[in-house]
Amino acid sequence: MALAPDFARTREVYLCHAMLVQGGALTRLVRARLSPDATALEGATPILDATPPQEQGRNHWGCRIAFGPDGALFLSTGDRYATKLRAQRPDDLAGKVLRLARDGAPLPDNPFANRPGTRAEIFTLGHRNPQGLAFNPWTGSLWQAEFGARGGDEINVLHPGRNYGWPLVTKGVDYDGSRIGEGASRPDLEEPVHWWVPSVSPSGIAFYGGAAFPAWRRSLFVAALNPPGLVRLATEGDRVVGRTGCCRAAPGCARWCRGRTGCSTC
Repeated sequence: MALAPDFARTREVYLCHAMLVQGGALTRLVRARLSPDATALEGATPILDATPPQEQGRNHWGCRIAFGPDGALFLSTGDRYATKLRAQRPDDLAGKVLRLARDGAPLPDNPFANRPGTRAEIFTLGHRNPQGLAFNPWTGSLWQAEFGARGGDEINVLHPGRNYGWPLVTKGVDYDGSRIGEGASRPDLEEPVHWWVPSVSPSGIAFYGGAAFPAWRRSLFVAALNPPGLVRLATEGDRVVGRTGCCRAAPGCARWCRGRTGCSTC
């Protein structure tokens, strides 16, 4: 869920969820309005479906929303797991980050707006399951957190029209230990600015710019799901320059951290 930038005036709320439709399931974006007494959402209207729907599998929805400085709406979609190469297909909205107007339409200056056979909504492609989106308030760039498989969780800085590689390249391996794609990198595909092996299962992300903890300013905080915890990444511009908090108060914390750079406390 995300509030519109002008929520105080419009009371617009945007929600993303999984939806079962004819032909399978997909990621859906909905716009609604908070009622004057703040007790209900009114006029909930679907404004975009990440088509085509998929019958097989109920994984990897993406479903994160962020508003850019120019008011554009960005939505992440997962590759839906069962067919990894959906993330590379230009006529498919799965495994992408989309850039939209507030009615769900593609913006006319999107990188693929005039390319035949390519969905005009696409901002970037080659994503597995992007579960974090946040704008860096100091550089204006869009950052993204993405689940890998066994290893290969990523933090990416997104640039329009770029391909972030999944499943052609990855820093991880499949759950059975087999290789995915062509290897860890390829010159024509974007590299993450940070990655994890083993995985931490990154979810929501947020930049910190408050006054209460001056040493943490310009940090990116990442919610880790497995095992649960919080990771702090120190940043300079659009680079990650340090990591703390990778140790979690959970069984196996010391074992997980042993020999890994950046583990500060256990």
